[in-house]
Amino acid sequence: MSIIILQHSTHGHAGRLGATLRDHGFDVTTCRPDLHGVGGKPGALGVPKDLDNVHGLVVLGGPQNVTDIAKHAWMQHEAELIKAAHAKELPVVGICLGCQLIGHALGGEVAPREKPAVGFYPISATTPGQTETILAGITWNNQTYFSCGQEVKTLPAGATLLQTSKHAKHAAFKVGVRTFAFQYHFECDQPLMEAISAHSKAEMGQAGVTEGELKVQTDQHYASYARLADRLCVNIATYCFPVTRKLSA
Repeated sequence: MSIIILQHSTHGHAGRLGATLRDHGFDVTTCRPDLHGVGGKPGALGVPKDLDNVHGLVVLGGPQNVTDIAKHAWMQHEAELIKAAHAKELPVVGICLGCQLIGHALGGEVAPREKPAVGFYPISATTPGQTETILAGITWNNQTYFSCGQEVKTLPAGATLLQTSKHAKHAAFKVGVRTFAFQYHFECDQPLMEAISAHSKAEMGQAGVTEGELKVQTDQHYASYARLADRLCVNIATYCFPVTRKLSA
């Protein structure tokens, strides 16, 4: 069985999260639904048609918007796949666009932010977040990296808010047993962060952040961010995905 990574742009790969899952012995398959649609042609990987032999889903960010879902058949199918995986209590982890797709698929509301968020912003753990296993070892207050123009405005019914801030009310939330949504990008190493920022220049302008200011933020916060991001990735690999589904040694 394989963990399916749904990647939505050439540069927006799974970064440290993908590496951590592989290092922990999981079979990982990366799909490009934005290029290959549903199923895809032979040799091309689009959105899986079903959850047969699927261990769980990692839904990455991308330049697309959930408010444009009606224009993309593959995104509609991806939302249905998230809903089905959640119903089966398979692990589902969403980052940025993936967070928003989880929110949409499970009945929440997604809409544009007042202005995009690009760069490092402070977040704080909620009371439930302070005791959430997936956030074990993560400081209750920290600076993390955002690059988003939309957000989950209303959480799905039954969701638990784990992290928040005045800049991102729903920074991270949990629905059910193994569905986790993160509005921020914890998967980035520094080259990936630079690539995402390079493709977000229009949003940077709208956010009022210059390239120079972003570099200063990165110099100031990256070391702590990387340490906490690594811890989060290990927590996801350890606590979210059942040990019995790992590859044999």
